Amino acid sequence: MAGKQRPAAVLFPRQAEHAEFLVPFARAAVAGGARRLWTGQSLVAESHQAFAYLAGAGIRLPVGLGVTLMPLRHPYEAAVQARSLALLTGHPVVAGFGAATPGLVAGLRGSPYRRPAAAAAGYASTVRRLLDGAAVAHECEACACAATLPSVAHPLVEVGLGVLRPAMARAAGAVADVAVTWMTPPEYVRDVLNPALAAGAVGRRRPPRTATVVHAAIARPGRDPRRLALAGARRHLGAPHYTDMLRRAGIPADPADPEAGAAALVDAGVYAYGTATDVAKQVRAYRDAGVDEVVLNPAGVALTEGGDAAVADLSELLAAIGDDDA
Repeated sequence: MAGKQRPAAVLFPRQAEHAEFLVPFARAAVAGGARRLWTGQSLVAESHQAFAYLAGAGIRLPVGLGVTLMPLRHPYEAAVQARSLALLTGHPVVAGFGAATPGLVAGLRGSPYRRPAAAAAGYASTVRRLLDGAAVAHECEACACAATLPSVAHPLVEVGLGVLRPAMARAAGAVADVAVTWMTPPEYVRDVLNPALAAGAVGRRRPPRTATVVHAAIARPGRDPRRLALAGARRHLGAPHYTDMLRRAGIPADPADPEAGAAALVDAGVYAYGTATDVAKQVRAYRDAGVDEVVLNPAGVALTEGGDAAVADLSELLAAIGDDDA
């Protein structure tokens, strides 16, 4: 057997109407020994505030934001929010950022980023330096900042960037602590993204570690994995940057045909589906490919059967992944 793998992390996969919806997922993460509870950008109950709610409710655990969208907040505010979560939870935080779609950036800023990878690197490096206590003087197309954060001791905050393709991987390699990837097959991480991260990290002590969000579900009576994959990944399967990544990885995907893309995810094993033991083996494949943190995403089940069914899957999967190391 390959080396012992770290515990998997779990994702709350929805935009919650109330932070209370995260509670069962957080409790399952704690009970199952998950490495971290992640969520993405929520425009309903805002993600940082939802995690702060959990801390106030007495559920304190490591958390990750994978990813929030750069044009929504200045990097100074982003650093304050991330550090606040570390202080409130008493645990490490991954603050992941993404450049967002050109349309959203234009809608919020007046025009899209001319060079998204460079903009993301400038933004992330500004957040990192603020968290490190540096006096920042920076200007790029993503932000301008001439400021310092008040100093306070706090648990570790890692700065992440959302990464799908080599250009963003090289940018992340130069500045980020974590590369956050979604739906990236293990071979693609090993052969394409991790080498690009290493190339970007020349001159640094080490390249960013990789955290990969993996759609997963347990095979149960009445479930159709293609239907689950479509429900959980429809938005990404209709996005040109995601489908371009999948094609680079050898998976046929067309933003005009999310249904076919969902079937391709299942056929390629990128949608991890089967017995809990089967999924645990697929998780190990990511670890063997150089992924440091595998994040289980139960979106397909959550959106078709509800939160309780998704939590049941996560609990069983965390146990199976633990047994895989026994």
